[in-house]
Amino acid sequence: MASSFSAAWLRGDPRALEFLPEWYRHRSARVDTANTASTRAVSPALHAALVAQNARLAPSAARERHLELLARPGTTVVVTGQQVGLFLGPLYTVYKAASAIVTARALAEETGRPCVPLFWLQTEDHDLPEIDHTFVPGATGRLVRVALEVPDAARSRVPVAHRTLGASVTGALATLRAELGDFAHADEFLGLLERAYRPEATLADAFAEVLSTLFADEGLVFLDPRDPRLAPLGAPVHRKALEDAAPLSRKLAAWVDALSHQGFAEQVHIRPGSPLGFVSPEAPEGARYRLDPTETPDTWSLVGHPDGARVTTAQLQAWLDREPTRFTTSALLRPILQDTLLPTAAYVGGPGEIAYFAQLAPLYAHFGLPPPLVIPRARFRVLDDSVLRLLGKLQLSADEVSVPADTLLARLVARDSGEAFSPPEAVEAQLLGTFAAELARLGERTASFEPGFARALTRTDQTVRRGISRLVARYGRVLAQRDEVTRERIARVQAWLFPNGAPQERVHGLPSYASRLGGRAFTRRVLEACEPFSGDQKELRA
Repeated sequence: MASSFSAAWLRGDPRALEFLPEWYRHRSARVDTANTASTRAVSPALHAALVAQNARLAPSAARERHLELLARPGTTVVVTGQQVGLFLGPLYTVYKAASAIVTARALAEETGRPCVPLFWLQTEDHDLPEIDHTFVPGATGRLVRVALEVPDAARSRVPVAHRTLGASVTGALATLRAELGDFAHADEFLGLLERAYRPEATLADAFAEVLSTLFADEGLVFLDPRDPRLAPLGAPVHRKALEDAAPLSRKLAAWVDALSHQGFAEQVHIRPGSPLGFVSPEAPEGARYRLDPTETPDTWSLVGHPDGARVTTAQLQAWLDREPTRFTTSALLRPILQDTLLPTAAYVGGPGEIAYFAQLAPLYAHFGLPPPLVIPRARFRVLDDSVLRLLGKLQLSADEVSVPADTLLARLVARDSGEAFSPPEAVEAQLLGTFAAELARLGERTASFEPGFARALTRTDQTVRRGISRLVARYGRVLAQRDEVTRERIARVQAWLFPNGAPQERVHGLPSYASRLGGRAFTRRVLEACEPFSGDQKELRA
């Protein structure tokens, strides 16, 4: 089974460091990378677009200062970004923004150069089902899915920049009111959401309005790549990706093969001979498609097009000249566009983005760009008083409740009863180990017997394994049933810390926490707890 690249990289596994150096851990490397980034500058055209985009957001004197700094040579940026999920999506959106702010401050202090935090709104994506909802733990603790009603969400190929929220957002806001309205700061935060998330607003505009309000004091700057003013600036990136598609895909595929040889999974599939971007053949606001080479030279198929349409290289080149807004980036090409436009000293990302960057070395080299520092975002677990009380009664830490419920229940029953009950997995391993060893010895001694005896050994092995599995499962259930109070406590703790079996920060949305504590109060706690250049997980008390 392939290993998680990000987990290996965070623990300093030498196999992972071959593909993505851990420069962020070393002050000298951070200073060198920032100094290199400072030799590049924000172009006047990009700066004008940034000023115009950010003028629509919540007033912020700090953001104005940061925009002024971006016009000056020598200023660098720390970039983070995220898909524009409903009501800011999962909690890690806030953690990313806070991480970028804290990292920019630290780099400015280390280098003596201005450094600006910038949030890249990932509006080019078209995967609406990933972002049309959020989850909130309601007043009773149950997990509530709050979503837009978009009938064509699964089929949509339109960049989310061009999707308005529509009438169903009113119902989503009403659901939040019903679930969270009694909390102390609900009126304040839900009022902000209601002002931003209007039916006529786009997902991107609403997202940026809320996040910019929460981080107005820190001056977080926002960039929307779907701004038509930016398209001509990105056209050379798309042109090179098109013209060099074949050699680029070969280089990237060889790099992925090396990753696989070291036991790591391919995060982004490399399509042979395919450019790394998307094109919208009907109109910039229309459906977008990947390009695949065909048997006809200079002709490309539109992957997934309902009519199997094709385009020629000449058509694509003409669009790049006259209408570059038809082109959008993929996960691998986006960092290249980002660092072509910006003097990026560092990128703050989560596990998936760290794995993307592990594939990018050939691409940065091909485009002649120095890669930025890759810095893991802050990771937090929010613990409220009720969860802390439950953990105290169970005599467990938050880390200890991440295992499957039946396994944890068996351990607790054995611990609390004072009897030496091994956990089910240990019992199964011991039984299978003893049986397998004896069966293997018997097989060696009877290797010369007639073939039917070997088959009998195989059948016996399979039968005994099934029997042991059933026995151990029953053993686990019996242990678990010894204490229903413990079972209920574990269920409540796991529902809060690992909802749907995933880390809290990847499932829970901000509205519940902001309604309890206040939006600004919560983000301030996150900022105060952030440590620059650290990927460690920390706990926040709610």
